Amino acid sequence: MKIVVIGGTGLIGSKTVATLRQGGHEVVAASPQSGINTITGEGLKEAMAGAQVVVDLANSPSFEDKAVLEFFETSGRNLLAAEAVAGVRHHVALSIVGIDRSDNGYFRAKVAQEKLIKTSGIPYTIIRSTQFLEFLGAIAASSADGNTVRISPGLFQPIAADDVAAIVADVALAPPRNAIVEIAGPERAPFNEFVARYLKAVGDPREVVSDPEARYFGGRVEEHSLVPLGEARLGRIGFDEWLRRSQAAA
Repeated sequence: MKIVVIGGTGLIGSKTVATLRQGGHEVVAASPQSGINTITGEGLKEAMAGAQVVVDLANSPSFEDKAVLEFFETSGRNLLAAEAVAGVRHHVALSIVGIDRSDNGYFRAKVAQEKLIKTSGIPYTIIRSTQFLEFLGAIAASSADGNTVRISPGLFQPIAADDVAAIVADVALAPPRNAIVEIAGPERAPFNEFVARYLKAVGDPREVVSDPEARYFGGRVEEHSLVPLGEARLGRIGFDEWLRRSQAAA
């Protein structure tokens, strides 16, 4: 089966491409560097020729509200139009748990992307994931004020990138659901506790303060803003196992 992975060289994309190729599939790892650009449309027609499945893992280079919305709308329209012409039978997209429950520009852009997919007429599966364990360091950095890191006590259930990629590959090979599937890590705890655990594990002396008013990329975090509310498919890699693997890889 021919599968095109948009964003195929990124964190999740590279792992997904490797898994699908190991399964014997013809996989195109699409990125602007490989001459396939969803914003300009360059190379899309050629990449889609004969493809049965497209996995969209593209990410905006800018997190600024207007730029990120333009990215996902333009990319989504160009990609879905090319898929329609090529007769693609399954569109898989990676999105985020809670994008309709927290107000920030990036989440609003992902909502717009999902709407394009649902109204495209192409059979689809949207995978909404919780935050990646790999982002804990960046989250701490973005929430730091000197030696203090202010984090909401709202619930958090991060997932390892390896688990995300394994599930994305699995979904890509399954029939389209024409629905949203939610995925999360195996452990759930207050957001501030996860960040404190991470900083302690990597020897970062900054103090984590539980602050109900702390924002997450501009959005307010309620108790259940960032975790699945209903049934979710859980990853297998817990925090300790992920940390051991990431430190071994480093």
